[in-house]
Amino acid sequence: MATGHPYPERASPWVQRFAGLVPAGGEVLDVACGGGRHARLFAERGHPVVALDRDVSCVPTLPEIEALRADLEDGSPWPLPGRRFAAVVVTNYLWRPLLPTLVEAVAPGGVLIYETFASGNERFGRPRNPDFLLRPGELLELVRGRLSVVAYESGITAQPAVVQRICAVNSVELAEL
Repeated sequence: MATGHPYPERASPWVQRFAGLVPAGGEVLDVACGGGRHARLFAERGHPVVALDRDVSCVPTLPEIEALRADLEDGSPWPLPGRRFAAVVVTNYLWRPLLPTLVEAVAPGGVLIYETFASGNERFGRPRNPDFLLRPGELLELVRGRLSVVAYESGITAQPAVVQRICAVNSVELAEL
């Protein structure tokens, strides 16, 4: 079904694969949510969702979804200070200054599900700017010592594109260190 916007409608298979790790009923943060495909996925699974983007006009209007408009790159403070989430979901978005904040936003027992373009993607299309491409192993470095890696992938997809993906949990053991 066409919606008149450029956003993908189907949830990422990577996000779908790990959605079951999110604690039941826990609040989910969908960062740079675009059209809200992942917000919808988690709302349908019974999670309250904060869908965060600089343009939330295409986010589904559902009682479980709080659409929050914020430009994460304009130097404004983080719009959700002190809040922690059962899941932080990010796809097709990279703003390096935000990365530590995203890890901190994962509550104990919560999950980080992240998937975006990586170095080498410039051979296949956009993005080409290295500022928007993960460096080799960058997601692994981001979570090292802070979250436990459940799964990690890096390489060329069928589209083709070069991506990195990670699913990592904030385990109680790490939180107590």
